[in-house]
Amino acid sequence: MKCILCESYAFTHICSTCQTNFLSPSLYKRKLSNGVNIISFYNYEEIKELLFTKHTDIGFYIYNILAQLSFKKFAGEFHTKEKYISLAVDDTSKSGYSHTAILNHALKTYNINPLHNKLRAKNSVSYSGKSKMFRQENPRNFQLKKFKSDNIILVDDIVTTGQTLTQACAKVEEQGKTVNFCLTLTDVSLK
Repeated sequence: MKCILCESYAFTHICSTCQTNFLSPSLYKRKLSNGVNIISFYNYEEIKELLFTKHTDIGFYIYNILAQLSFKKFAGEFHTKEKYISLAVDDTSKSGYSHTAILNHALKTYNINPLHNKLRAKNSVSYSGKSKMFRQENPRNFQLKKFKSDNIILVDDIVTTGQTLTQACAKVEEQGKTVNFCLTLTDVSLK
């Protein structure tokens, strides 16, 4: 197959040279309106074409590569005595897989336990390309299934206005739990 970035022949959808040269993650921080920190790994403009693959067949492979390069690397360097649970925001399968579940799964280490199917939106309206007002007027109405642990990491692929993560934090906090921080592939404000 050919690398989708440089079109060289490769064993993966993005060759190792392009992964090194174009997809080395950096850490970007931002705070939600509720004070919870978001850590993102990529500048939006650098990976936006790759993000557009998320509801296609190739997106499964692209998101796995991005997850290995960023989320897995982060988890391998996140050394704490405390144990954490990571929750993907609305990890409902679309197009045969869930892009947020792929990211969440990459966090599995001795101190981070990814849980699946725990935080789901009852309102499946798409926020893609919508204004902040639209997002506020159409809340996701998250449902949270019970689990043990009070140290939570929320996982999503893209943060734009922060409405989805803020709503997810509120749902988690309703059950007396704490969202320690959020992880996303990219923050649109980093254009």
